[in-house]
Amino acid sequence: MPDNRTQLPVLFALGFRPLFLAGSLFAVLAIPLWIAAFLGHIELSPAGGWLAWHRHEMVFGFGVAIVAGFLLTAIQAWTGVPALTGKPVLLMAGLWLGGRLCWLFGAPLWLLIPMDLLFLPLVALAIGHSLWKVRQVRNYPIVVMLSLLTLCNLLVLIGLQQDDFFLQRHGAVAALWLIAGLMGLIGGRVIPFFTQRGLGLTEPVNAWPWLDNLLMVGSILVALLMLSGAGLRPSPWQAPIYLALGLGHMVRLLRWHHPKIWTVPLLWSLHLSYAWLALALIAMALWHGGWFGGFSQATHLLAIGGMAGMILAMIARVSLGHTGRPLQPAASMSIAFVLLNLAVPLRVWLTIPMPQTGFWLASLCWAVAFGLYVWNYTAILTAPRPDGRPG
Repeated sequence: MPDNRTQLPVLFALGFRPLFLAGSLFAVLAIPLWIAAFLGHIELSPAGGWLAWHRHEMVFGFGVAIVAGFLLTAIQAWTGVPALTGKPVLLMAGLWLGGRLCWLFGAPLWLLIPMDLLFLPLVALAIGHSLWKVRQVRNYPIVVMLSLLTLCNLLVLIGLQQDDFFLQRHGAVAALWLIAGLMGLIGGRVIPFFTQRGLGLTEPVNAWPWLDNLLMVGSILVALLMLSGAGLRPSPWQAPIYLALGLGHMVRLLRWHHPKIWTVPLLWSLHLSYAWLALALIAMALWHGGWFGGFSQATHLLAIGGMAGMILAMIARVSLGHTGRPLQPAASMSIAFVLLNLAVPLRVWLTIPMPQTGFWLASLCWAVAFGLYVWNYTAILTAPRPDGRPG
């Protein structure tokens, strides 16, 4: 059905609709595809090889799609400036999809690089334009984060062009930690608000601006350490940085906590994802100090439990709220939240003694979790709001 403002299908009425759906479909397919390729069951060769594809695409394909969809929609509520709708949203979604196809099928670099590189700057431009119109300074750091993500992607693409494994790794891992910074920035605003609203609490948790600013600056510092390559080598002097950030996020989480969150799936899933973020930072501190086994384990604590966990929790809620529906997800979404959180220990720890079993079980949990989102929300994302309002 077309949206009455654009004459395009309602799927393109706001950025979250196509990008949440496409990003989730991509998640369902990408991890099983990667595990099958990793175990030697697929002969297709994407740009840079399978490891380069996996490392890039889970951040700049899956993660960035959801981040962009959220920001392109939330910016209207933050600023009062109308969000992109119709053809610009279709262009954004098409550009994102084009980048994914170019990477997967190994398109020539003269096509892949501009196709993949343009998406984030356009998102940053759209967000920055809305913020500038109302001079909303408090949200300028989001544009900084998007610009740094663009720089990370550029580094990956330069590394791909030069066949430089280390440049690609620096850019992709730095981008993951920048997304962690966005999780901290946005999560610090919405999680206590959602908790208050979801539980009907009368008093919100008072913000601690000094802690919020410290965590944001620390997140950018971590990303820059990764971008430079210093963060990819165990260095005892870095351990206190990660430990301080991890403990800072834990303090935040404890301040937001209320016993009743465990009765509301849309809340405990958010709080648990934030806990994985804090745990990933503490694991990084232990790795730098020489007390924890591997960088990969810490990275996957963040990527699966933190990034993907918060993504699934957020899109399950935002997709209902922004389509004018009650905040009551299908019962099967509770199963999805459980499965995604179960994928964390399966991938991080079971793969050490039982690699193939751990990989496949974690992949199955991940794919079913996002598959349940696609199953429950496709009709919602492709249908008009029941209240008749645009969006």
